[in-house]
Amino acid sequence: MVRMSRLMPLWAVAAAVVGCTRVVDGTALPPAALPAPAGVVDLGRIMLGTPRMRAIVGADEQLTVIPTMDSSSPTDIDDLAATIPPPCRFIFAETAVFGSTATRFHKTTYQYPPKAALVSEGAAVYPDAAAAHHVLDTLVARVAECADTSAGPGLVSDWDADGASLRTHAGDCGRAYQVKSTVLLEVTYCGFSESDADLVVTNMASAVPG
Repeated sequence: MVRMSRLMPLWAVAAAVVGCTRVVDGTALPPAALPAPAGVVDLGRIMLGTPRMRAIVGADEQLTVIPTMDSSSPTDIDDLAATIPPPCRFIFAETAVFGSTATRFHKTTYQYPPKAALVSEGAAVYPDAAAAHHVLDTLVARVAECADTSAGPGLVSDWDADGASLRTHAGDCGRAYQVKSTVLLEVTYCGFSESDADLVVTNMASAVPG
């Protein structure tokens, strides 16, 4: 039973994103973005884009956007969420991660077939900093509850949080969250390292005013 739970992040995340080893054809076009006034959050600047993501994680041109996974609103995978304990359903339910008060949202998932790896970058903007921190606090509470369930060791076996960030890690997969000003940043990954995820978050945060 323990062995199965430890493998769960690998097959579960792979299933959620149509399989780590499957190459998805097509071209994802970034949304047009106008320059934002000083002090205003510009999602177009926060999101790294393919060339910068390749450079940060040390990947070549085979790291590409999965065309069906470039979204402007949180997405839930209800069938998979229903297979795990309720406190853990944030793994497959982005609405449980980002809540309902975000005013803008963008998330992009990249595939890297040579390593059977995936990495995503996401950002949600909230009306104020208090709202963004509340969403992170709620997520931290969910992670703590999930860790105490039977599925917890396979989903969030290692996690830590402070007032502005959250990290989870299980098997070859993990998540990194950070709040800066009115923005909640998310990086999820399988097949890349925690340090890669931290670099992605740091680079995203550098474009957030404040």
